[in-house]
Amino acid sequence: MRYLLEREQLIPRRRSEVFAFFADAANLERITPPSLRFRIRTPLPIAMAAGTIIEYRISLFGIGFGWRTRIEVFDPDDRFVDLQVEGPYRFWRHEHRFLDCPDGTLMRDRVEYEVPFGPFGRIVRGLFIRRQLERIFDHRRRVVAAQFPLIPTPR
Repeated sequence: MRYLLEREQLIPRRRSEVFAFFADAANLERITPPSLRFRIRTPLPIAMAAGTIIEYRISLFGIGFGWRTRIEVFDPDDRFVDLQVEGPYRFWRHEHRFLDCPDGTLMRDRVEYEVPFGPFGRIVRGLFIRRQLERIFDHRRRVVAAQFPLIPTPR
């Protein structure tokens, strides 16, 4: 069964600035909760483009996993999509979209995912995984808001 997580965040900066922040793989560690012990294994800097492979190490529920993603789509200042090639999920596709709006940039995340282990995986997803993903994205929202605070406009 495929699940969907969608989030939006208004960031008071130009789209090109916001896109550049998220397209820099080095920032992934900054926006991921420390409890996940997320580490990029691919040497930095990573040239982002369609086809780029990025390897990570992550800990979920105290269990370490390797995670490899491929950048499936890379449209500068508009969107990029990472697709899990190897990792803890049966399927993982994360689209990051960036839209101009009057107050800055609206960032939209759309994560489609499937968990392994059939019916048992669905139970674990209901008990733990769904809430864990929500906490990860809540943490990211807070970090991004601190990274891009509202700049007062002169009167």
